[in-house]
Amino acid sequence: MKSVAKKSVMLMEFDWLLFTVTICLAVFGIVMIYSATRSLGTNVNVLVQSGALVIGCALMMVTCFFDYEQLKNLIKPIYIFSVAILVLVLLIGIGTNEWGAKSWIRFGPVGIQPSEIAKVCFVVTFSYHLSKVHDDINKPLVILGLLLHIGVLLALIALQPDFGSAMVFVFIFICLMFTAKISYKYIIPAGVLVSASLPLIYKYVLKEYQQKRILSFFNPESDASGTGFHVIQSKIAVGSGQLWGKGYMQGIQNQMGYLPEKHTDFIFSIICEELGFIGALLVAGVLFFIIYKCFKTAQKADNAFGRYICVGVGAMMLFHVFENIGMCVGLMPVTGIPLPFLSYGGTSLVVNMISIGLVMSVAYHNKPRSVFDVY
Repeated sequence: MKSVAKKSVMLMEFDWLLFTVTICLAVFGIVMIYSATRSLGTNVNVLVQSGALVIGCALMMVTCFFDYEQLKNLIKPIYIFSVAILVLVLLIGIGTNEWGAKSWIRFGPVGIQPSEIAKVCFVVTFSYHLSKVHDDINKPLVILGLLLHIGVLLALIALQPDFGSAMVFVFIFICLMFTAKISYKYIIPAGVLVSASLPLIYKYVLKEYQQKRILSFFNPESDASGTGFHVIQSKIAVGSGQLWGKGYMQGIQNQMGYLPEKHTDFIFSIICEELGFIGALLVAGVLFFIIYKCFKTAQKADNAFGRYICVGVGAMMLFHVFENIGMCVGLMPVTGIPLPFLSYGGTSLVVNMISIGLVMSVAYHNKPRSVFDVY
């Protein structure tokens, strides 16, 4: 009877709601990718994404039942691995766009995006680093060490160059530092310094195509056939869906091929066009529910390491959702950030599912976690 009771408690501690919602959203993503790639005359993207879903689901389960606290023994190898894959992409990486940014490593038919893998590695390693020093978070040497931790990764990503991914890392860093209660005596000067340096970054750091993207963000019509084309077509798709949408696989911008990158960066635009405002609102609601669960789990975590992991994953998801939806409706610059669980990309899907697995692991391994602790 004890073994049965213990099994029941373990099943109760498994976050079935988060698991089910995540799987359903990923399946829905494949359904929309099928619609977005129908005009291409191939199902390769659907098959690849389906394979990634199977792998991601298995890894999410493994990650959930694996005690995340055991990762403390692997922090150095994980960090070295994340640095190594970012260096490797600079050496043998390939570009996937006309600007030649090296973001992918290809092994035959399989493509891997190292920056996506590095994100979850950073969440784990930085969470551990922060959990060790959070009591001394406002000491200058401690902050310097934390800046060095992220600085190495940011420098390697900037060399690709991948501005969008770099911003994800920065956002995760800021959210975790706030969670650790860094003093405003550092926050305010840092904010002033960053604000003052933005014109210099724009002029001397950003590539020409990145500068054009920012200009197109403010006035897409200034280069309607160039950098503004994506945004203009996306806004047409979003607006034409109106309240209920044109119907699944009935979107004109989608099926006629007017919208570029429609199964990757602009999958949300396809959702808006074919399922309308109601469908888009439901999808956004599900995404924000997953993010809410990450932060809610952080509140219930029984140690700092688990709390920071959940906040890091939630921050990563939040930035992706906010930036991707924002660029689809013209409220954010186009950066190529995928929409979690929905945009085509095997690496992104697998990494996101592993990340949710980490959050589930924190919830699952909270004490008490066995029948003997309960009774």
